[in-house]
Amino acid sequence: MSDSDLHLDSVPLVALNMSVRKKLGLYLNPKNAVASDWMAVAERMDFSYLEIKNFEGSRNPTLMVLEDWQARNTDATVGRLLSILMEVDRKDIVVDLRPLIDEDVRKYLDSLKKKAEPPLQVPEVDSCVPRNPALTLDDDPEAPEMFDAFICYCQSDFKFVHEMIRELEQTEYKLKLCVFDRDVLPGSCVWTITSELIEKRCKRMVVVISDEYLDSDACDFQTKFALSLCPGARSKRLIPVVYKPMTKPFPSILRFLTVCDYTRPCTQAWFWVRLAKALSLPK
Repeated sequence: MSDSDLHLDSVPLVALNMSVRKKLGLYLNPKNAVASDWMAVAERMDFSYLEIKNFEGSRNPTLMVLEDWQARNTDATVGRLLSILMEVDRKDIVVDLRPLIDEDVRKYLDSLKKKAEPPLQVPEVDSCVPRNPALTLDDDPEAPEMFDAFICYCQSDFKFVHEMIRELEQTEYKLKLCVFDRDVLPGSCVWTITSELIEKRCKRMVVVISDEYLDSDACDFQTKFALSLCPGARSKRLIPVVYKPMTKPFPSILRFLTVCDYTRPCTQAWFWVRLAKALSLPK
């Protein structure tokens, strides 16, 4: 194994952009009597027979397999994916797509490097995030404001977020929620500040799932960023919430997490108690 391959074993699968994932599907989705297809890859990823049969009904089973593997397995790295392709004798895919994969990995590592670099010590140059930044209304440079949960939502679901504030903050639960439109100061870089809040200021993240959520770039970024912090959701960091009926499929990347469902009349009485308990658990 080359040094480059060893390096890829530490790069999470989230580094691969959608264009590469779709190209993998072009190779693996077609039923092929000679070469291994997506089913062989899924078996190597330890998916069960029933899970693979379920993927069969998808328009792009390769994409679904990659998303689910990434969501539930800490071993889901770029290097492991390339190893699996070699194990199922699909060296042709590795050879054809390796330049694109390497480019995605380079961009991913560059983005991490930029995030880790300290700001330039030049007073005349403004930084997107100032030193000792005040990100939220009650921030103190010496004691940053901390939260029990970051609320991931789209604007059309804001009425439900208001209800969540009433039920979880203004009752005996006394939880502290980070609601972007209420708590975050204006004038900051949205993606940078969001990442900072999710990773360092909030114990958990509540994801308000709806049809509109599925079309939100901001919600997509927040969810995938949070998942990248806890592969397999082993730290129980993400809590999906459904509060109204949906016409679109539930996001596959969250399929393996227990959902707090407000749409079922028979369980509504327990909804806020369960959610509050989940958010009150130690990190």
